Amino acid sequence: MDIATTRKPHERLAETLSGEMQQVNQLIRTRMASEHAPRIPEVTAHLVEAGGKRLRPMLTLAAARLCGYRGQDHIKLAATVEFIHTATLLHDDVVDESKQRRGRPTANLLWDNQSSVLVGDYLLARSFLLMVETGSLRVLEILSNASATISEGEVLQLTAASDLSTDEKIYLQVVRGKTAALFSAATQVGGVIAGAPEDQVQALYDYGDALGIAFQIADDLLDYRGDSAATGKNVGDDFRERKLTLPVIKAVAQATPEERAFWQRTIEKGRQDDGDLEQALALMDKYGTLDATQADAVGWATRAKSALSPLPDDPLRDMLLDLADYVVDRLN
Repeated sequence: MDIATTRKPHERLAETLSGEMQQVNQLIRTRMASEHAPRIPEVTAHLVEAGGKRLRPMLTLAAARLCGYRGQDHIKLAATVEFIHTATLLHDDVVDESKQRRGRPTANLLWDNQSSVLVGDYLLARSFLLMVETGSLRVLEILSNASATISEGEVLQLTAASDLSTDEKIYLQVVRGKTAALFSAATQVGGVIAGAPEDQVQALYDYGDALGIAFQIADDLLDYRGDSAATGKNVGDDFRERKLTLPVIKAVAQATPEERAFWQRTIEKGRQDDGDLEQALALMDKYGTLDATQADAVGWATRAKSALSPLPDDPLRDMLLDLADYVVDRLN
């Protein structure tokens, strides 16, 4: 089999964009420096250098190149997107009291919560400086709005995560905020900086939005159906942390009074006993909610692919199509 066909879509994308990603990484290292507060680059480097697919900045580079861009501002925008993403991870780990990220101890565990929050704030400020340097008011509007939407989604999740009245509509609002907003902004600004026609800019936004939703739904499903070695999470972490994600929301919607009492005890009140995870999985199996959640993820991935139809026929477009498939193929 051809080695090129066995590589994952994000790996092929990384290889195609390797020269530009080197510039992005260099810019990130330069801009995360601080003359007066050495802890800033220490904390940032711990997370930035820990790996990760760099998917969001690659989406910005791919969108710009797909729309024929030949300048350098897409490098700044890709770094901006990664800074925003890194800042949200630092803040999320404090909010969630996380101990591990990408297989390594979190920054808040190695340093403290204050350092994580303040360094996250610094990265957000750096991201806005990079946006301004492009001279595009529309880019500034898109990424500023995405930053606000991400925060809004996180706050909504705080109130909705353990509330059994949370339905699929509210779940989608949370996902659109905390995950899809940055995906859609990342792809949209690539088209904007390239001066692409408005239908192509909208297509890139729609692609990023649907891809981000598919990505998050798949992540939530992998918490119950994934391989711990591959995901870096233990099966049922979301259940233990009382997070009301889509598989549980679907089960609650069909629950008998007795089953609803189980969800109230374990999710709303947080009183969990040995065997409760197995009971939760049995209820999800009873109503087929894991399969239904997977079908939703596939549906959003299909929408992402359909959104790309106005974009030029190009190998990069094919990689973006394959990326949408990969997001849900990892569920099989």
